[in-house]
Order: sequence, then structure tokens, then C-alpha cells
Amino acid sequence: MRTFQIDRPDEQLLKAIQDKIDNLNKPKGSLGTLEELARQICLVQQTLTPTLNHPCHLLMGGDHGIEREGVSVSPRDVTWQQMVNFTRGGGGVNMFCRQHGFELRIIDVGVDHDLSHVSGIIDRKIARGTKNFLYEPAMSQEQFDRAIGVGCEMVDACAAEGCNILCIGEMGIANTSPSSIWMHLLGNIPLDDCIGAGAGLDNSGLQHKREVLRQAVARFRANEGTQRDGAACVPLVLRHFGGFEMVAAIGAMLRAAECKMLVMVDGFIMSACMLAASRLCPNVLSYAIFGHCGDESGHRRMLQLMNARALLQLGLRLGEGTGALCAYPIVESAVRMVNEMNNFDNANITKYF
Repeated sequence: MRTFQIDRPDEQLLKAIQDKIDNLNKPKGSLGTLEELARQICLVQQTLTPTLNHPCHLLMGGDHGIEREGVSVSPRDVTWQQMVNFTRGGGGVNMFCRQHGFELRIIDVGVDHDLSHVSGIIDRKIARGTKNFLYEPAMSQEQFDRAIGVGCEMVDACAAEGCNILCIGEMGIANTSPSSIWMHLLGNIPLDDCIGAGAGLDNSGLQHKREVLRQAVARFRANEGTQRDGAACVPLVLRHFGGFEMVAAIGAMLRAAECKMLVMVDGFIMSACMLAASRLCPNVLSYAIFGHCGDESGHRRMLQLMNARALLQLGLRLGEGTGALCAYPIVESAVRMVNEMNNFDNANITKYF
């Protein structure tokens, strides 16, 4: 696997950043989360006057072998159908990208359909879906490395255009299943606490999903001959259960942090990818902005594993990166606050603290 050199932002500027924020003409700390965001963005960019340049959204698509076990209410055909829909501007992700000025890139990393002729989709297909992790690893080491590389390639293309803030989304029916297992194995949380209804399973469907995922984890442990915490063998866990679109997202997150870009993190699946990225390179979290805490069971607990707090909680469970995109105006407000608010001296207001 490719190695990443991700440094924590240099904190020598921290006092100057905090002084600037505290001297804006407002009560100290009165803009709460906006102040925390401004401090983080200033540190990442190593400046007292941060900017948000050419925001880009990467939408990764891929199918999952585990879908064949009936763990999702939606059939896998929905993956490719939605990918085509995105090229026509008809998805939720399209609407929010237009609203907030994001350049959208749609990437086929492993959709089980021939999309090579569809204009607007970047063809990086590794295979037509992963293998069924109930019986075998979802992908080979070579496929895993290729997926990481796709994410890196897409980030480099965005960076070349001047992007310094990235949002990542996914399209892949059944990808809550690998996300739940990653959370279980990387977070040492009981599996049932990590499994939710996904796109809308009823109670019997949810119970079936739990049973399938329990079997998959049991077979993985038996075949690996270990009961050790999955955090001790992170790449193996990611490769055995992950989707191509998820591993590509991890590659994008790590490469973006390496390039000192801000990374907007969406809901349950993208949070699982950031959790995985942080187990590989803990410093990646310094660059992450968590946009949304969704309704999927366990999402809040997953955020706690990363000491993260999401900006929004809107009950969304669409995926595609939509929750993170909805949070972008809050990030913009934090940048405007630190750049545009007057300070006490210039405003001729008595500083009373």
C-alpha cells in the first residue's frame, strides 16, 4: 500500500489566530462552533486570512458482492442507474453542488454495469463490483492498491485546479454493511450496535442483515486464525470487507490531507472511511470537517471514536455526500467571520473583557 506523509498543522500560529478571533467585535467565544472552525481552517492553511478555493466534490461509485445476500432493500441496479442520473444533473448531490458552487466529478471505481460510454463519468473501474465478503475477501491487495490510487489521482486533479477544500460522496448499494463491520472491528464496538437499516430495511430485513454480517465476521476471524482487535490489522480489514468506492474515498482523504486540503466528511459511510483513514494515518483528522450526523444506527458513536462533532443533524440518510455539502455554508461563515468582522479597535468599541 502507498504510504502517506501527513503532518499535524504547525501550532506556532495558534496564539495569533486565537488573538484575532478573540478581538473581533463580539463577546469572547460568542460565535461558538464558527470560532472552532475558523481556528482549524487557519491552522490547516497556516494563515490569519484563510480562503476557500475551487471547492470540489468527488462522487465514487461501486457495487458490493454482499448485496447478493439481501442485506439492502435496494437492488444493485440502482447504483448504475443513479450514476447515470447524476450525469444528467438530477440527483440530490447535483442540486447541492450547484447551490454551493462545487465542481462535481463522478467516478466509476467498481460499478457492476458498463458505464464507459456515458459522458460525464470518469472511468476508473477496477472490477464489476467486489466479491462477496461472506465467503471471501472483497478485493485483492492489487485491487485495494488501485482503489487507493484512484482516490489520490482525483485529489491531484482537483489540487491542480486550485482546490483547497474537498467533499467526498459515494454511490454503492449495500455499502452500509462494510461500514458497519469496519466500525465494529476498528472501533471495538459490538457488531449489533453498528448495524442499521441502511436505505430502509424493515425489522425482519434488519435481523437478516445482522445475521449475515455476524457470519461474515465469524468466518473472517476463523480464516485469519485470530481474535485480535481489527485495529491491529487495519489494511486486511479494509480489503476484506470494503468497497472499491470506499477504499478510493480513503485514498482521497489521505491524499487531500497530505496536500493540506480541508476534507468535508459526510454521513455514516464516509465517516467509516474517515475512521479507517485515521487508523492508517491518525493526523488525517486534523484536516477533517464533519458535516452531518445521520440517522443510521451507530453514526453518533462512530463520530465519538474520532472525538468528532458534526455540524448538522438533519435526519439525512441519502449519502452521495449531501450532508457534507449542506454544511458547507457554515464553513463559509467561519471563514467570513475571521476575514470580514471588524475588531474592537477599528470599530471604536470598548473591549470589556
